Amino acid sequence: MSLTVHAPDAPPVSPGAATSLLDAYRPATDRFLATPRRTLLGRGTTAEVPHADGPLPHRVRQVLDALRKPGAPAPVVVGSLPFTPDAPPSLAVPDVVHWAPPLRQDPLIALPVPRDGERPEWRVREVPAARRYGEAVAAAVARMRTGEFDKVVLARTLELTSEHAPDLPAMLRALAHRDPEGYTFAVPSGPGRTLIGASPELLVARESGRLTANPLAGSAPRSTDLAEDVRRAVALLESPKDLHEHAVVVTAVREALAPFCTRLEVPERPTLVRTATMWHLSTTVTGELADPDTTALDLASALHPTPAVCGTPTDVARAVIAESEPFDRGPYTGMVGWQDADGDGEWVVTIRCAEADGRRLRLFAGAGVVAESSPAAETAETAAKFRTFLHAVGATL
Repeated sequence: MSLTVHAPDAPPVSPGAATSLLDAYRPATDRFLATPRRTLLGRGTTAEVPHADGPLPHRVRQVLDALRKPGAPAPVVVGSLPFTPDAPPSLAVPDVVHWAPPLRQDPLIALPVPRDGERPEWRVREVPAARRYGEAVAAAVARMRTGEFDKVVLARTLELTSEHAPDLPAMLRALAHRDPEGYTFAVPSGPGRTLIGASPELLVARESGRLTANPLAGSAPRSTDLAEDVRRAVALLESPKDLHEHAVVVTAVREALAPFCTRLEVPERPTLVRTATMWHLSTTVTGELADPDTTALDLASALHPTPAVCGTPTDVARAVIAESEPFDRGPYTGMVGWQDADGDGEWVVTIRCAEADGRRLRLFAGAGVVAESSPAAETAETAAKFRTFLHAVGATL
């Protein structure tokens, strides 16, 4: 099959253009990504980015340059990168790439999600159990209070199994309809595996020499009671613990991006971002690139992993994660996104996600742990974050 790429800046076609790509998604062969800027569906595989020594952005550039044709739109690579930088990527250039306006601009996204048949019965196993997770948080807090490190993000998983393989297109539609303002994705993550989720967090985007990053850190679960929901939002904006956690991340983002920029704008105070289940402290960082050859993946690689998904200092936090988490994160807290041969692209932090493998779904959620953290509060935060995906699959914790 020949490579066909439709321009990402194509004008809106009609209502339903974005939801038609969502409805057209098929597992295994397709790569779907919806962002607040655009909707993308890639079909088939023209080339894969190899796992090898040397910088990943350079390998991506080589693959894309080899496929570039005079007068044709720039080819695009789509996929995910794992939390561990030297683990194999899951990046490919699709045979065909279709673009549409954002899902949030499609009026059909407000329609109810059709349900096809009965939802499966899920067996749920916590890894680690909530009590064990709380003990790991307490141990990390004790070490931080002695000055060993400043922050670590500790995660846990839910392993869901059923008698039948999950309906991934139905899950993707449920996630997208629940939060069309966010970043919804479904991409192959390995042989027989699919990474699927709805992240609220942009790692970095590059467009025509301009970058945007949107670090999130500091969270609170939402409430179905309006007055209580507002109280929680205000409390988050005034929380010394959460403001400190957020400031650590923003400082790291500023320091990572400044060498690439002639100008970098970082607001002094965070604002709030909401999803269906959570409030987050948010800062939008913008800048102008000094070198036009700097790509979106160059920037993403310089940022990853931020303290929002790992901790600080990074090396110590990685070691604590390895000691504390009884599982391999795989693609969780890595990044998912796209980049074209001109260097433009969007890379999203891979959170609020699951990895599907046969009849199993593995869900992930984490919390930022600092010296002021409470084991009970961080455990409750992970439970709240699980709700995004549990709602989409019809399961409960």
